[in-house]
Amino acid sequence: MSDAPLQTILPRQVDPRKFAQKGISLSGRVPLAQMPRLSEAVQSGDEEVDVHLEFGIDQQRAKTLKGHARASVSVVCQRCLQPTKLTLDADIALAVVWTEEQGQDLSKDLDPLILEEGPTDLYQVVEDELLLVLPMVAYHEEQCIDAASLSAGTEVQDDKVSDNPFKVLEQLKGSPK
Repeated sequence: MSDAPLQTILPRQVDPRKFAQKGISLSGRVPLAQMPRLSEAVQSGDEEVDVHLEFGIDQQRAKTLKGHARASVSVVCQRCLQPTKLTLDADIALAVVWTEEQGQDLSKDLDPLILEEGPTDLYQVVEDELLLVLPMVAYHEEQCIDAASLSAGTEVQDDKVSDNPFKVLEQLKGSPK
């Protein structure tokens, strides 16, 4: 197995089946700018994503891609609408298959990565996994706004009840026909 230093940029195009046959490990960084969907989904982030990947073959003879990706990003807090920092940790456990039918026969701990012959875009695979762990709604860990402003209702004053426009309808409903 070969290991690359963490400061290197990962190659964009690789052949996962050949890498799995050789048992190659890759560690390095992927530029966030090369992940347009993730860049669009977050407000900002570190310039690079840390990635460690191991290609191999499991007991069922499936060609696997396992590893981890970590990105520090900033998203909009849905309470106060201010930026909040998040660390996205994506555990990657994929099996390279040709068809969806082959993907259904995989063990439960592997997700299918359906690929044609030849090289694939490794950045897109990592980006997909990071998008899957991105929360749909993000909040600050600490309370960022006053709890009183989160109350759902307001108290109705007694003098407001008399101004109710439906008071006339209530009287009509109660009158005999």
